[in-house]
Amino acid sequence: MTKKLEGKKCPNFNGECTNNKTFSNKDFIGKNLIIYFYPKDSTPGCTSEGQDFRDKYKEFKKLKTEILGVSRESIKSHENFKSKQSFPFELLSDPEEKVCKAFDVMKLKSMYGREYIGVDRSTFLINSDGKVVKEWRNVKVKGHVEEVFNSVKNLT
Repeated sequence: MTKKLEGKKCPNFNGECTNNKTFSNKDFIGKNLIIYFYPKDSTPGCTSEGQDFRDKYKEFKKLKTEILGVSRESIKSHENFKSKQSFPFELLSDPEEKVCKAFDVMKLKSMYGREYIGVDRSTFLINSDGKVVKEWRNVKVKGHVEEVFNSVKNLT
């Protein structure tokens, strides 16, 4: 059973990000944060989702909202992905799944009859007080970023 985070304080997290940065949840107090979890760099769905966040980034910034992408990929993989797609936001590397587990996004998946544990595409909206105000799990990419943006607009 997935734990519900909506209405609760953002789980504590920290990790190494692109551009030689380290982020924790405390770095975002005073602004809204969209933290989105995705399965793998440079795959079609993950690329599409990142591009959608990229294309709307300036509008999110106008609403005092930062974006942080998270997957289990290495910093090197993240740097390549970020550079190739011109993402203006950072990507956090979580190879030990500490942040993924804090947000409870690891789940049993199946591909070609093989079962494995993987990242459930999920997005969390955290307000400037550090509270999770909205969560989306098992995300379908098409139209998702627009839905997230509308939720951010409703915060103000």
